[in-house]
Amino acid sequence: MEIASDRIFENFEKSLEEFKESIELTKQEKATKLASQVDILSQSRNGLVYLLQKIGELDRAGIFNNTVWSEPDKLIPLLVKGTLKVGHPTSSFEILSELRLLAFATGIEKSDKISQKDAQSFLEEVMVHNLEFAHQDVSEETRLAMPVRELKKAFNLFGFIVSEIDLQGVYEKLAEEIRLICAQRPIMTRKARELIRLVNERFDTSGDSETDRSVRLYINAIYAPSEGARNNVNLKDYERFLSESSVATLEREARAMGDHMNATGLVSGYHSLLLKKLVADYEDLVPVCLHLNDRGVAEWEKFHGLISTLINETVSPDNCQCIYGLARMLGKSLFSRRPVRVGLENLRKVKIHSMVEKRISKSLINKDADVTVLQYLIGGTIKVLGQHLGVGQGNNPTCQSARGISMWSQHAPAMLIDMIITVAAQNDLVMRFENQDLTSNQLGKGLLDNLDHNLDVVSVVLVPHLDKIYNEMMKRSSFRGEDPHKWVNPAMYGQWIHVGFASCYDYPSNSIVDFEGFVRIFYAAFHPDYNGQRQMVYPNPVGIFLTTNKGVMVGLHAISLLRVDKNKKGEMRAYFLNPNNEGRQDWGQGIKPTVFGNGEKPGESSLPFYQFVARVYAFHYSALDVKSWLSKVPEEEIAKVEPLAKESWGKSYVWNQQTKLW
Repeated sequence: MEIASDRIFENFEKSLEEFKESIELTKQEKATKLASQVDILSQSRNGLVYLLQKIGELDRAGIFNNTVWSEPDKLIPLLVKGTLKVGHPTSSFEILSELRLLAFATGIEKSDKISQKDAQSFLEEVMVHNLEFAHQDVSEETRLAMPVRELKKAFNLFGFIVSEIDLQGVYEKLAEEIRLICAQRPIMTRKARELIRLVNERFDTSGDSETDRSVRLYINAIYAPSEGARNNVNLKDYERFLSESSVATLEREARAMGDHMNATGLVSGYHSLLLKKLVADYEDLVPVCLHLNDRGVAEWEKFHGLISTLINETVSPDNCQCIYGLARMLGKSLFSRRPVRVGLENLRKVKIHSMVEKRISKSLINKDADVTVLQYLIGGTIKVLGQHLGVGQGNNPTCQSARGISMWSQHAPAMLIDMIITVAAQNDLVMRFENQDLTSNQLGKGLLDNLDHNLDVVSVVLVPHLDKIYNEMMKRSSFRGEDPHKWVNPAMYGQWIHVGFASCYDYPSNSIVDFEGFVRIFYAAFHPDYNGQRQMVYPNPVGIFLTTNKGVMVGLHAISLLRVDKNKKGEMRAYFLNPNNEGRQDWGQGIKPTVFGNGEKPGESSLPFYQFVARVYAFHYSALDVKSWLSKVPEEEIAKVEPLAKESWGKSYVWNQQTKLW
């Protein structure tokens, strides 16, 4: 590693003095100059040691004033990697921010905003999300996104942090992170696999602690899901092992593979070879290999011809994750729907448009040359159909599109397949809005400036078109004096969306109106204790106010309310899909959605009902059904919700209680 010279330290000291002595008018210019010196010092370990010694002085001098790093207790660990990828000067300020937290965690500096324990916990979380930098073993995606100089800064920073904090806490948090990612059963398993790979290579997991056992389950799911895979690590060796195995051995392999897949949601390359072997020679063992329930077994027996064809044409070591989606499809009896079967047959024959092919290829990391783009698309379609709650928006402002793909997968799977075929072949899409056809290629751009291709294959195909159509619908509804979603959601998502619509946000006045009445309608529509014990039939497109872990307003976000039910403790909870890839963000005020442990199905997030309502600003409902239940909602329920709203996102608006929603 390079050593920072005395001249570099002198230049930093000079810039620091100029910054401290600057007036308000020149403060920004001097801060930028100082950041340039930070950039130089962060290229070496002794430079970082020096900056750690200086961080208290820098903080007191106001280096973080008027920046996103101004309040250390409001920072979010998950955002650190993205900020580092932006490059200098942003990355240089981010490095200073981490050094400030390190100073708090090690007791070098004290803070009245964040405790030493919380600072340590923050850094552990940051390490969990940035292990590739700590181990200087970055993904191809990261390597392409960051210049060599910026990579070196990140390597130096995390190598330094590793040397200064206790890694046991990082290991335990990492194990928990893997468990909670996999509990959500995401379609995109890249992040989970990368974390599992790094843990497998860099940590000793051979112990007998609960953490060790938990981590080994996920490691084995990918690298050693059966005895045969453990003894034949090379895929060619494993293929040869399968050709020489007895029926009893193959059954043991199938059971072990199925158990690991069911327990973790992860599929190994070995699984693809075993499944194809069983399809060819031992069809009776396919249900065991897929860990099918009774419905799935019946589905396999009835439609094994089409399913076998899909497996033979689609499944491969590099396209193996679709096996889990296929098992879920069978378990939901999707093949019993003739339109789904016809749609999949048609998808097999589609000729993919060159632009769509480029988008799909761009989304694949280390694409297997032996797997065609069509095979990846069919595999991706199977995953989406099997895992309707596994869809995410990636780093794109397209929560509405992700929500739509999830809804259609669940309630209009044949329509979704037809949409995929149309866009794959034509690179165009037509949807109808108020008796007019909207053709995506004839519309202006949507919310997307540049598509982040770190998405599942179906989303990469559809989202650019859905985004433009959604945006056009919003434009055409924007000057009606009400929330445009009132008209856009039923047109975008389908006929199951209720036409009744409530919003507490008044567009013309930019104020909150009759929040008490708004909450009353929500309770009467969805809370079983106050709506005659009626359960939801279809997902409801809900708009929420997104807040930080301090309850500060961030913006508006689209989610789907899926169901309302009691958990095992008897607590009424709202279960929902959050398409932002992270269903467990801290929204402040003790409102922390969970993805596991409160009765959540894979892919769901949940909150106590009243906490969920406290972040809602718009939803659809049946006006006729709700009318008779409004008076049944107790005042004390509404009284629990309103303070949570007013003391968080509500601070951004004027509150007008005169206008009545009901």
